[in-house]
Amino acid sequence: MIGDKDSAFPNAVPHRAVIDIGSNTVRLVVYGGAQRAPTVLLNEKVVARLGGELLSTGRISDEAMEVAIAGLKRFRSILTDLHVNEVDVIATAAARVAENGPEFLDRVRQCGFKPVLLSGEEEARTSAMGVIGAFPGARGVVCDLGGASVELVEIEKGQTSHGASLPLGALMLPNLRAEGAQKFKRRVLRSLKNEGWTHPVNEPLYLVGGTWRALANFAMHEANHPLTDPHGYEISGEEALRLAKRVRLTKPKKLNISRVASMRAAMLPDAAALLQILIGKLQPSKLVFSSWGLREGRVHDGLDAAAKSQDPLLAGVASFAGPRGGPPTLATRIAGWTVDALPRSGNGSERVRLAATMLALASMQIEPNLRLKQAINWALYKRWMDISDEGRAMIAATLSANCGTLELPKPLSKLASQEHLEEALSWGLAIRLARRLGGGSRRSLRNSALGIMGDKLMLYLGESHADLRAEHVELDLAALAERLALRPAIEVVPNDSLLERSSFELPQRAPVQQES
Repeated sequence: MIGDKDSAFPNAVPHRAVIDIGSNTVRLVVYGGAQRAPTVLLNEKVVARLGGELLSTGRISDEAMEVAIAGLKRFRSILTDLHVNEVDVIATAAARVAENGPEFLDRVRQCGFKPVLLSGEEEARTSAMGVIGAFPGARGVVCDLGGASVELVEIEKGQTSHGASLPLGALMLPNLRAEGAQKFKRRVLRSLKNEGWTHPVNEPLYLVGGTWRALANFAMHEANHPLTDPHGYEISGEEALRLAKRVRLTKPKKLNISRVASMRAAMLPDAAALLQILIGKLQPSKLVFSSWGLREGRVHDGLDAAAKSQDPLLAGVASFAGPRGGPPTLATRIAGWTVDALPRSGNGSERVRLAATMLALASMQIEPNLRLKQAINWALYKRWMDISDEGRAMIAATLSANCGTLELPKPLSKLASQEHLEEALSWGLAIRLARRLGGGSRRSLRNSALGIMGDKLMLYLGESHADLRAEHVELDLAALAERLALRPAIEVVPNDSLLERSSFELPQRAPVQQES
């Protein structure tokens, strides 16, 4: 949906806002775009540190309260001006634990909001729903590190279980560690035991929260990882343990790289000390960093069953590409038109190919001198949901070939195998042929067909559309055929025969495997 001409967001209508009153920050996020994969239209925070004195006084300090209330009043004004009526205000550990928490929530109400105070179990479950929304089919344990607490919850088949909230938040860790390494470890292990977390999980550990994302950014920097978004970044359990041990002993100044803010860098050694103990006890198979957590879990949890069942990658790409010239209907038509002339290995994922097709069409609206770079940036650096690094690289290769460039950026070879990149190049060349044959029109695609016959890549043109044959069409067909080790050929056939593809005896493709 596109906003009106006076909107602050011309390509999306803000449909919901979530205010997260946490123990460290109070954050406003305004969402638009697809309900299943919402786009962040506005993300603003104030660092109030509501939980900064909980361990020593049990209260929210007056100063912290004033900073939070000033920020909330600003948020109220912004939301009123943006005409965002659906506002979800959630308060977590600091307001839940503090002696003067009820007083603080009364002041939040005076700002015109209706805050919902989540219990520890509700907070854990809601964060886990964010991970479930971002990683459909995820199985393992979600660990959300907030300012005043750590939430742990098991997830499997879209459901949560065994949720717990531990008093081990990032703002408390410095004082807890100051008591000594052994006493700190005993305290963490005792908290885990009290909540029944005494056994190895041997499943992925999904890390949620700004401090964990800062740790992911540092790990990506150390590994010279070619991507920049920590969402979805994975490391093995063994790598994670080595990382935690190293960061635990590193001074914050050395952790304050360009992608890690000084505030987060100061928290990393303590967070790493906690992570080391968690890894030792839970023994996860790998760590997966998630940018979706409490706020996104709140949004996802409110969707109906049909919306939840949608593919978040395709929903997000459709919402982005549709207004830019890559509507799902046209992309689906082109994907179907090209399917019989693509590699038969089936290594790639059809959902990734469809996403790449939408973005390829949208990229054609970009000025030619900017098109290739911008399109590849979309593929590699925009936050898409439920896609691997390999999938991003394949989309980037597809978009490059769609622009007529077969020489790929070097970082792609670090993200995907040459075999997968070659397949993606053929996707892009096929899209290029489909859209340049007749401008991507429905009639041109209905009155033509593409397929493999023996050692030939055949382009069939209906008699009514024989005039679509042109030099650039022949060149596009030849480029795709060369990639497939075939010979190009064009044949004009009766239009009626194109309505029944079986008349060409096009071979059936092998089932396409899902992206790993």
